[in-house]
Amino acid sequence: MPITAPITAHTPSGAFERLLTIMDDLRINCPWDKKQTLESLRHLTIEETYELSDAILSGDMDEVRKELGDIMLHLVFYSRIASETDSFNITGVLNGICDKLINRHPHIYSDTQVNNEEDVKRNWEQIKLKEGNKSVLGGVPASLPALVKASRIQEKARGVGFDWDNKDQVWAKVEEELQEFKDEFNVANESTIDHEKAEGEFGDLLFSLINYARFIGINPEDALEKTNRKFIKRFQYLESKAKEQGKQLQDMNLAEMDVFWEEAKKV
Repeated sequence: MPITAPITAHTPSGAFERLLTIMDDLRINCPWDKKQTLESLRHLTIEETYELSDAILSGDMDEVRKELGDIMLHLVFYSRIASETDSFNITGVLNGICDKLINRHPHIYSDTQVNNEEDVKRNWEQIKLKEGNKSVLGGVPASLPALVKASRIQEKARGVGFDWDNKDQVWAKVEEELQEFKDEFNVANESTIDHEKAEGEFGDLLFSLINYARFIGINPEDALEKTNRKFIKRFQYLESKAKEQGKQLQDMNLAEMDVFWEEAKKV
């Protein structure tokens, strides 16, 4: 006999309860859902997070809504699996984040005074240390992509006052790192370079550029991804125009391709 799904709810609490009920049904009755573990869901959750990121960058709010639902499902799924071994349940998860938010916002739920966003961030990091974190940087996941990790490291260091005073100082550091990289990898010099050392200098240059981006309010991950998308769009235009003329890109010279590239920039 088919199970009747809970009817559509019209309040946040009702909708959440509906999801929990459906999750219970699926865990008991669906062959695929019954087999899943925390480990088997992990890569799917990462994929869903990237899909949410894509939807946000595309400005597609309907897709954002859908992807948020997929991620919400995963959060409920993990909690349901953990409840089966009495490790924790969704109630503990929700109360845990509520307690954390209250504790880390003493300017809202206590008598701490703050003047701006930077005060809030500084208090947040100091409270985390009091909670047992051994390092301000301890909360940066080791598996984060390097570009995102650099941003988070810098933000957290700033939270405890370890930062430049102004953007001029940061730009001077960018120029210093650029010169050091050029010294290691001079394009006019054909001699063999020390690859490991050049790589280190290039990493320093990227780190300083990310730092400058932070100072002027640019998210470097978003900026690079938008550039990636722009390049893809223009390159695919180039491919389509070459195909219209019965040509293969590998048979065209750079000057011929550049004509279509310049057209793509105007589209």
